[in-house]
Amino acid sequence: MTPTESLARLRLARGEGIGPATFRRLLARHGSGVAALAALPRIAAQSGRPLLAGPADAAEREMEALHRIGAQLLHLDGPGYPPLLAMTEDPPPLVAVLGDAAVLLRRQVGVVGGRAASAGGRRIAEELAAGLTTGGLAVTSGLARGIDAAAHLGALGAHGRTVAVVAGGLDQPYPPENAALQARIAAEGGAVVAEAPLGTAPLARHFPRRNRIVAGLCLGVVVVEAAQKSGSLITARLALEAGREVYAVPGSPLDPRARGGNDLIRQGAHITETAEDVIAHLPPAPRGLPLFQPRIDPPEPATPEVDAATPLGGDAQLLEMIGTTPVAVDDLVRRCHLSAPAVQAILLDLELSGLVEPLPGNRVARSAR
Repeated sequence: MTPTESLARLRLARGEGIGPATFRRLLARHGSGVAALAALPRIAAQSGRPLLAGPADAAEREMEALHRIGAQLLHLDGPGYPPLLAMTEDPPPLVAVLGDAAVLLRRQVGVVGGRAASAGGRRIAEELAAGLTTGGLAVTSGLARGIDAAAHLGALGAHGRTVAVVAGGLDQPYPPENAALQARIAAEGGAVVAEAPLGTAPLARHFPRRNRIVAGLCLGVVVVEAAQKSGSLITARLALEAGREVYAVPGSPLDPRARGGNDLIRQGAHITETAEDVIAHLPPAPRGLPLFQPRIDPPEPATPEVDAATPLGGDAQLLEMIGTTPVAVDDLVRRCHLSAPAVQAILLDLELSGLVEPLPGNRVARSAR
């Protein structure tokens, strides 16, 4: 990828009103970041929506700052971008990586859990991580206190590779006491990954986005000591949605820190005590459906507006197929006579016109406004 294209994509990713879904549609429609950037003012004027690319000088400063600290950018569909992450419904347009980016191409297993971990929970996380790395896997986690930090330490202690996905910028270690651990991961053959720009403080709203990257990088995720409302359960859910395996370490029913993991086991997660328990159920690649199938409620009946859809031939016909109930883009492609790229292009026009809005899970719905 040329420096000009990389800078154009960085400006789009840092722009206003351009999320991951819109970013992908812009590139699909225009073929490159440079072309999408050139078309953005016209698209914004036609749609009446605030679509602004990041300033060129700010993007150049960010690239220079990343270079100074030894980090690099990986672009979606560009060289070195993790293929498993690219397979997810909401892959980040780009990630910044400090350390050895080649680790992201390895088979990875996530080990996540609560921050207020017990001594026993931290020991289990360390032993699991050490065993997984000995088995040739990289261990991925979120560099948080408790289980996350223990997993990273266990991998490093076994001279293995570990990946830390952070919620803020690469220059904003969080929690502060893990700054030395972050530096050690990057220095000892691992990788630190961030979607957010340099200087971004790790706020609460950033952590679910961090969790989706942890889940997306991995073939499976192990949950150790997660309370019932733990963020680790979000990571487990995202892993399931991406077709990855979910494992859980059982704990005492008297310990609130074990209730989330125990509930996952009741739903069918692989009960896990050793690294061998993980490796035995780890597929070579993501499956269409994970081996662990959770309890799910029956789907709500589709609305007549979607059921009565007929083959389409343009923007108006495609819009008729989209109601206020979210519908999968893949379903729209199956129900029409247009190619997937053509449907994506029409959806981009409808989105930028304010008629439809993209939703998580590669779905769309009629705009409420």
